[in-house]
Amino acid sequence: MKSVERHISDCLALVAAPAPVEVDLLRAHGEVLAEAVASPVSLPGFDNSAMDGYAVYAADVAEAAEDAPVVLPVVADLAAGAGAGTKVVRGSCARIMTGAPMPEGPDAVVPVEWTDGGTENVRVRRPARVGDAVRPAGGDVLEGAEVLSPGSRIGAGEMGVLAAVGRRSVPVFPRPRVVVLATGEELVEPGRPLGPGQIWESNSHMLAAAALDAGCEVHRHGFVGDAPDTVLGALEGLLAGADVLVTSGGVSMGAYDVVKEVLARQGTVEFTQVAMQPGKPQGFGTLGPDRTPILTLPGNPVSAFVSFQVFVRPVLRKLRGLDPGPLPTVRAVLSSAVTSPSERRSFLRGVLRGPEPGSDLPTVVPASRQGSHQLSALADANAFVVVPEDVTALPAGAVVDAMRLPEMC
Repeated sequence: MKSVERHISDCLALVAAPAPVEVDLLRAHGEVLAEAVASPVSLPGFDNSAMDGYAVYAADVAEAAEDAPVVLPVVADLAAGAGAGTKVVRGSCARIMTGAPMPEGPDAVVPVEWTDGGTENVRVRRPARVGDAVRPAGGDVLEGAEVLSPGSRIGAGEMGVLAAVGRRSVPVFPRPRVVVLATGEELVEPGRPLGPGQIWESNSHMLAAAALDAGCEVHRHGFVGDAPDTVLGALEGLLAGADVLVTSGGVSMGAYDVVKEVLARQGTVEFTQVAMQPGKPQGFGTLGPDRTPILTLPGNPVSAFVSFQVFVRPVLRKLRGLDPGPLPTVRAVLSSAVTSPSERRSFLRGVLRGPEPGSDLPTVVPASRQGSHQLSALADANAFVVVPEDVTALPAGAVVDAMRLPEMC
């Protein structure tokens, strides 16, 4: 069987990071920055006050005290947005508001709370040191300094930085368009009545949500039956709106595994068995004249979910301009014994919890239901317990790798 790492590599080879697009600032929220951003100016661009108060010479108020305040004439009133160039000589001061440019001469700001708030003369009751409550020019960012690096996700903080350095638009990687399709004659749309032998279709909903969590634009086509012409027609009809096609079902060794039957004839999709559980049957390749990448996942719900996180998610991250590495992994203590088939890497659903008292490592609790069809345990899981290919059993207390499942965006 094929190794997990080899299949990840083959899937990643199907795609390349797309060309960036320039978007207006607010439209960039949630996107991935495509190039470094440097500040064209220093921030702040001028010395300014960090609070409402009085711009003074520190030496003038060095002896100020509650019972012996220093009295200074107020020779200027400076608000935020005031022009620079106001001069204040020794022995006097300027009333100043937060963000206003410091006048020439004074080297400190006395908070208004340390004074009587006078407008013609002010009584200063506490001393100030040089630099107190003064934001120096360039104290945040120097002109030409890089403020955001390529690959940064643009959230609220990043948005504030971009606006602060004067950017009206930025280049970002466009979100991949993912189309999800399930197959199976037994499937019924949720909300409709079930007939004999039928089940409500869940995989396309689950995979569409996983792609949304990965930051993609998603179209859930739903599902089609097991007629080869119908399946091929549906897939070909979806190519124009897809950067990646993801299917579930029909990729194993059964007589009605229609996805494998149909796509194998195209000569551009390879089907294989990967040394893992769940998720052994996999397919990958391209479809159509534009060679649209397609990743075909097994039909068992948990197999499809594990396959998405292990194989599809790195592909989508690469398309977003992000590191396509695996899910973040931590070392954790196993709360109960687990078993695993020989020569396959197991991805067991589990719940990762904070370190117990006296332990430096978190604890991971394996789900009691690990069948590839048992979807209910998946909703509680926040991690995969990874059991290597050469291990068939691990006792409670063993230290394992636990892959953290992504949280909802």
